[in-house]
Parts: sequence; C-alpha cells; structure tokens
Amino acid sequence: MHNFTFLFLFLCVPFIQNAQTLNGKVYDAKGTAKNIKVYNDTQKQLTVTNDEGDFSISATVNDTLLFQSIFYHPKAIVLKDFHFEGIAVFELKEILTELDEVEIKSDIEQPVFTEETYNAELKNFLKEDIKNNPHLYKHTSGNILALLSLVGKLLKKKDKYRTPIYQPITYTQMDSLFEKSSFFNKQLITQNLKIPYDKKNLFYDFCEAKEISSELLKDENKMQLLEELVLNSQLFLILLEQYGEKNVIKN
Repeated sequence: MHNFTFLFLFLCVPFIQNAQTLNGKVYDAKGTAKNIKVYNDTQKQLTVTNDEGDFSISATVNDTLLFQSIFYHPKAIVLKDFHFEGIAVFELKEILTELDEVEIKSDIEQPVFTEETYNAELKNFLKEDIKNNPHLYKHTSGNILALLSLVGKLLKKKDKYRTPIYQPITYTQMDSLFEKSSFFNKQLITQNLKIPYDKKNLFYDFCEAKEISSELLKDENKMQLLEELVLNSQLFLILLEQYGEKNVIKN
C-alpha cells in the first residue's frame, strides 16, 4: 500500500510542478477590454476579464486559450514560455458595427397620365406628321373616317412592339361589346369616354383601324381594354375638333 501511494505521488509530481497561474491583460485598439471570456480549452477552465482587462487562469505551456466576446473577433493563442514571464498581453480586434456609406436613390418617378398633356402631344404629333407627309392627307381632307383610319394606322406603326398575338377587335365585336356588356355600356361611351352618341359607330371604325388586340376582350383584361379605349377616345375627339363637324355630317 505504501509503495502504491509513493508511485501515485511520483506520477503526479510533473503535473503539480507544471501547473501555473497565467496573469494576463486584454486590450483593443482603444484601451483595455472588459468582460472578455478567457477559456483554457486544454484544461477546460474559464474566467472573465475585469474592468481593467485583467485576468488570471490556471495554465501551462502549450495550453490553448480562447478569447471570446460578441463585440470582438474570436482569438486562439497557444501559450509559450514567455507568456508566463510577468503579465501576458493579448490584443483583440473589435467587430465594427458601422455600415459602409450607401448611396440611396429614390425610385424613378413614374409618368402620370393627364388628359391635357396627352391631347397636346397628339396635336403636336399630327401637325408634325402632316407637315412631313402632306401627300398622305391631301385625299382625306373631306373624309373624316379615312383620316381617322390613317392616323390610327400611323400610331400603330409607332407601337410595333405591341403587335398583338390575337386578331384585332372588329367593328362588330366593338358594337356587340357595348350592347351586351354591363361594364362597357352606353353610359360609359357617352359619359366617361365623352363620345357623342351619334358618333359612336364612327368611333368603332376608328378603334378597328387601331387594331386593338382581341385578347383584351377577356374579362380579366377589361381594365387594359378600358385604358386603350380612353386613349383612343381622346385622339378621336381631338380629330373631330381639328377637322370640324361638317366633314362628319357630310359622311
């Protein structure tokens, strides 16, 4: 029994002799760092730095110390002999919470449709096209329907990218729409679109010349169709005003 006790003490002597207390201090770029967790991963011991950044922990050469904090980048140090010569100093790098400056741009302002602006643009377009292509208009001065059809086709050429996959809406389909639909009714065409009732058939002809896609006749596309009709009605009324009632009555 005596021999066993002696053997046990003999084996433990190296560990007792090697066991030391490491005294350290933790800094960052601004000064001492407090409340930093110092964990000896080798011996499974933990301590925390005080308000002055000081700490003491049991350790030996080649032990691995881990420094952890939510405000600093983690750091692992393998202890060497010089760490035990006085107070060991460790520096941590602070995690910066400042974001890089970001240039914030406002959303691109979307153009707002106004009747006045639209009418002015159409008038300018017509005047410019008449000036540049007078030969296209010389045979239509007394025929308002031909003129409306011509302008409709000109505008259609400007919107080639909108070429419909479906067949264009015909005069018959337009007439049937305003006779049978509860949404596209006679009140809409006269009060909302402001088309004179006796000119509605002429307006249907004009819409046919504009080649509006029949896909818009689907119920789920009725708001798109309404938008098309609003735009076309504005152009239609401008042309009526531009060339007078007499030409319409003659035809």
